[in-house]
Amino acid sequence: ACTGIENIDEAITLLEQNNWDLVAAINGVIPQENGILQSEYGVETLHGPAYGPTSHSAAASSAPSSSSAFRHVVPSRQIVERQPRMLDFRVEYRDRNVVVVLEDSSTVGDIKHILENELQIPASKMLLKGWKTGDVDDSTVLKSLHLPKNNSLYVLTPDLPPPSSSHSGALQESLNQNFMLIVTHREVQREYNLNFSGSSTIQEVKRNVYDLTSIPVRHQLWEGWPPSATDDSMTLAVSGLSFPCHRLTVGRRSSPVQTREQSEEQCTDVHMVSDSDGDDFEDATEFGVDDGEMFGVASSALRKSPMMPENAENEGDALLQFTAEFSSRYGDCHPVYFIGSLEAAFQEAFYGKARDRKLLAIYLHHDESVLTNVFCSQMLCAESIVSYLSQNFITWAWDMTKEANRARFLTMCTRHFGSVVAQTIRTQKTDQFPLFLIIMGKRSSNEVLNVIQGNTTVDELMMRLMAAMEIFSAQQQEDIKDEDEREARENVKREQDEAYRISLEADRAKREAQEREMAEQFRLEQIRKEQEEEREAIRLSLEQSLPPEPKEESTESVSKLRIRTPSGEFFERRFLASSKLQVVFDFVASKGYPWEEYKLLGTFPRRDVTQLDPNKSLLEVKLYPQETLFLEAKE
Repeated sequence: ACTGIENIDEAITLLEQNNWDLVAAINGVIPQENGILQSEYGVETLHGPAYGPTSHSAAASSAPSSSSAFRHVVPSRQIVERQPRMLDFRVEYRDRNVVVVLEDSSTVGDIKHILENELQIPASKMLLKGWKTGDVDDSTVLKSLHLPKNNSLYVLTPDLPPPSSSHSGALQESLNQNFMLIVTHREVQREYNLNFSGSSTIQEVKRNVYDLTSIPVRHQLWEGWPPSATDDSMTLAVSGLSFPCHRLTVGRRSSPVQTREQSEEQCTDVHMVSDSDGDDFEDATEFGVDDGEMFGVASSALRKSPMMPENAENEGDALLQFTAEFSSRYGDCHPVYFIGSLEAAFQEAFYGKARDRKLLAIYLHHDESVLTNVFCSQMLCAESIVSYLSQNFITWAWDMTKEANRARFLTMCTRHFGSVVAQTIRTQKTDQFPLFLIIMGKRSSNEVLNVIQGNTTVDELMMRLMAAMEIFSAQQQEDIKDEDEREARENVKREQDEAYRISLEADRAKREAQEREMAEQFRLEQIRKEQEEEREAIRLSLEQSLPPEPKEESTESVSKLRIRTPSGEFFERRFLASSKLQVVFDFVASKGYPWEEYKLLGTFPRRDVTQLDPNKSLLEVKLYPQETLFLEAKE
């Protein structure tokens, strides 16, 4: 209230720095003109009030007061030297945010000069808005405004044209914009300056206002929302809010009980003069509330429909009705109940990855308990409880009002938790309901960490939930470590198996390649052998078909040919001069040099004999009486 500091972490830090001396911490953030507030830990109490009621006498002000956090001091001749106080400003302009840090001795004009350099906007064109004390001029000293350490401002430039943007990017730009919501709390007449991005929803705004005002969302009565803001799930960008600043007013909606009390106060005189038979008394149901709700009693006889049907075949259908009836009685702000069987809730909470596991909270409802209405409306529907349960628990519910449903749950309880837990629940009296069971899953069994009865408070319920969460977190860390080690071992095994598989594939591929190579070599060898055999057969056939070699003393003309092979060897033979040239070709082929692969060349003159007509005689091709020829492989 004095410092304007609303951040709890910042307040705790300041208190720790001052050894939890409240007055010293306040002195550290509020500038004083004539000195400092005196801490109750001071050695001497000075006279003359600096804070507090001015009607106190000097003697009375010298004594410490247990009802006030402030002590009285006199303007001292020895002014305490103070370090300059630094102020942080977060300034928004369209889609930009600029952080400015200044001493409290600076002026508003100094902020504008810094923004002029950052935003490239003339200081004379700026309107700096967001001051809690109203509009200020450039010469105003920041110290005189008594500002908190952290402040949020925004810049308006009505004389400058807005930046042009395409229609396709308009929505995205509005989602990225920051809206300043000035929310006035009607009952205490206090304003809150809240910054939200365009992508935030109206529901998020209402939940943040709940943290500031302690007014639950379902009891908030708003003024100032645009007509287009019809759904709490809408984002601020599309809700029609004024940019960059919009004013709203919130108050607490009157409850039916308050309405009844006000009506009764107005009608007191009428009741006093009415007849004793009570005929003139109005029925409480005309005010929208029954006797059970007025006194925190939930009577099943006054309910229009049960929370859960009796002998429901499907647990999921029963929980759907339970959730709908719970919402109709206590509002939409309640824990998100798991729809499904208890076994499915176990599966969801306990049997995923260790990092994803949660505690299981089982809510056991009983309409005939005097604690049920208060527990549901004031504790189970408290937004802090709802938020904590949604983050850390799977919540499952069951109605124990009907005997058949009670027996069914006890059977499930015996099967999943054992007879001891079932007997504990069986012995609970009706007025001890509702019950809240906190279950933690373990490797071998499910452990009941806590059984919370209905006669508790929000703080106690939150503490017991947090205590269970601490136990679960320790076990979860062990499970995560074990799971990580197991996954690491499995990864190593998978890598080894994969390496072995790749090695086997490589060996098989190598073996198959070798087999293919050997098969190819064998095939080529077979072809070579067949070709050699074919050549040999041709050679033998040609050799047998050659005419006999004439003798030297033959009376016919004989031509003697000397043939040189590519390897340098020579072979000679005599032919009749009248023999055809084909006979020479056959002779050469019979020696393994077919004329299709080799050519027969003459020396003088050099000529290719294989190009001559094979039907001509040796005499006609001038290979008579003798000639030296050599073989050369064709290209």
